[in-house]
Amino acid sequence: MRTVAVVGASLAGLSAARSLRKQGYDGRLVVVGDELHRPYDRPPLSKEFLAGAIGEAELALERDDEELQAEWVLGARATGLDRTGRAIRLADGREIRADGVVLATGAAARTLPGTEGLAGVHVLRTLDDARALRDDLARGGRLVVIGGGFIGAEVASTAYALGLDVTVVEAAPTPLAGPLGEAMGQVVSALHTDHGVRLLCGVGVKGLSGDERSETRVPPGGVWGRVDAVLLEDGRSIPADTVVVGVGARPCVEWLEGSGVALDNGVKCGADGRTSVAGVVAVGDCANWYDPHTGVHRRVEHWTGALERPDAAVAVLLAHGATEPGVPRPPYFWSDQYGVKIQFAGHAAGADSVTVEEGSTDDRSFLAVYRRADRPVAVLGMNQPRLFTRWRKQLAAVTS
Repeated sequence: MRTVAVVGASLAGLSAARSLRKQGYDGRLVVVGDELHRPYDRPPLSKEFLAGAIGEAELALERDDEELQAEWVLGARATGLDRTGRAIRLADGREIRADGVVLATGAAARTLPGTEGLAGVHVLRTLDDARALRDDLARGGRLVVIGGGFIGAEVASTAYALGLDVTVVEAAPTPLAGPLGEAMGQVVSALHTDHGVRLLCGVGVKGLSGDERSETRVPPGGVWGRVDAVLLEDGRSIPADTVVVGVGARPCVEWLEGSGVALDNGVKCGADGRTSVAGVVAVGDCANWYDPHTGVHRRVEHWTGALERPDAAVAVLLAHGATEPGVPRPPYFWSDQYGVKIQFAGHAAGADSVTVEEGSTDDRSFLAVYRRADRPVAVLGMNQPRLFTRWRKQLAAVTS
């Protein structure tokens, strides 16, 4: 291959570029990113960066002495892929031709319909999102977080530490029941009430209201004003000075429609990132990899997956598909909330039991193992990093 293009300049794209050089590729390497920023670390955006504990320089993912000999095309959005001519079309009219393509366009935060232009309403996915939210949190007052998932929970925790009055609204009866199961979802989400943060579950959001007296000016088609309340479907109104919408993310794959790349909740891939088009692989949050552990496709929206999985995808790309897919490590993620370290590996879905092996859920310091037919399929730790690390290794050995 003379040219490889990596479309996406976040962790997964950077990891793919590094892997290409590590695996001996010495040709032209082009990295395309829709943001103007060089690759940066996203997990601190909802925690240390939002709290002002670290600055933008500490978010940089590239090492000072790193030289990938890559062409960086930043601030450029991909709009199409011509698989016949192997060309990537950009929004500014340019085309990048490549012999191999790595799709790493990630995911975008879902928004709340009808809130466009209403000041004080935020999502949190990018550095620019975090900058804007940090400025609003500095105003103090009342924060309402819509969505009790990990991003919402981390923002709530950070805002609580900053002294804001915080309410979390979750449509499901139990926050985090999807990734953790209902029992452990209840335990982890209880961290909010442990710290005096209001947690409202089982109720949806009808809309937001804004203060029309505000002098905030918005683009044509938007609304005047700043948010002043979150309106719930049960008729309640929650006063708010700032609102964060944390209701999940959608894979950024619209630009691939009509390209021949199979799409299904992202880019549909094999267990090593290969797509339906030869010479094209996918990694990161946009990639819906086949999971041999469960026999289904899954999008793994976690930092560790974006770091590790590009190695396998790049190997496939450089070998022109002539490799056998390996078995990916069980997905792993962590979250820091209210001074508690939460770690999880594996898949809770399908487990028929979960048992606490060490510690106590009441103390918020324990290790729990999920099993299916007495076989470990997942492990959860709260403030048990050493024990969790041992169990994570055991889980990887059992599922390999």
